[in-house]
Amino acid sequence: MSTPARYRKPAFATTSHEDTLPIPRAPASTSEAKKELKAAVNDQAAKTSKGFSVLDILRVLGGLALLSAGLSYLSTSGTSMTWGYNAKWTRMREWKGLFKGQVTLTDAELLSYDGSDPQKPIYLALNGTIYDVSASPQTYGPGGSYHFFAGRDAARAFLTGCFVEDAVPDLRGVERMFIPVDPEEKADATPETIEAAKHRRAPSKGELKNRTAQEERTAKQKVVQGLESWHALFRGDKGKPYFKAGVVNRPNGWEKYLPERSLCEQAEKSRPVRKYD
Repeated sequence: MSTPARYRKPAFATTSHEDTLPIPRAPASTSEAKKELKAAVNDQAAKTSKGFSVLDILRVLGGLALLSAGLSYLSTSGTSMTWGYNAKWTRMREWKGLFKGQVTLTDAELLSYDGSDPQKPIYLALNGTIYDVSASPQTYGPGGSYHFFAGRDAARAFLTGCFVEDAVPDLRGVERMFIPVDPEEKADATPETIEAAKHRRAPSKGELKNRTAQEERTAKQKVVQGLESWHALFRGDKGKPYFKAGVVNRPNGWEKYLPERSLCEQAEKSRPVRKYD
């Protein structure tokens, strides 16, 4: 009696990867299938979730910053994106001016920006720098209390206070208003002051030279400080809605074409009195 032949798997046959996987069990119902799917999703999320990443935090902070900037811009009529914090980089008007570009005007061209033409901004200049003061037409526009500054560079008048006589950019000799005078040289000097001067020891040539040099240095520093205070105002550093718009185009040595000016009466009277030990 012959033995039945046994089936043998060919030596070259390989086991498929699928053969080792468990056969999925068909869900008993739709409800059970949903539960299994939800469980699988939650399990996968738990495995891959790492909480908030640095990028997520930056996105949240960036969104809050944009929201705050937008609300500030609306509530301040476009003058600030940081709720009144007035650093230069935060001023919306500075960014507007940057994108718009800086203007370059001659003194003659600057005259037409005095507010008379409503289609043009109101400019004034200070020692060659042009500032946009359009935000205050009631002050610098026609009829305004400081309209005489609009459309011109009146740097000298900003220092001397002689708005009519000194509405020019020429600063030559203006430092004299800060150089002291002897008490007896003042217009209101008393007879006692004049008499006391006769008994005062006269300085030697060396002392006089040193005193003159020191007083001139101090006076020039005060001119710079005085101008800088006005520059800070028109740059917007003090909270005013003004900003730099450009520069005045002048040839080199332009001052020599103008007659040198003496101090106006008001500036002369305001000179400090020299003190003696």
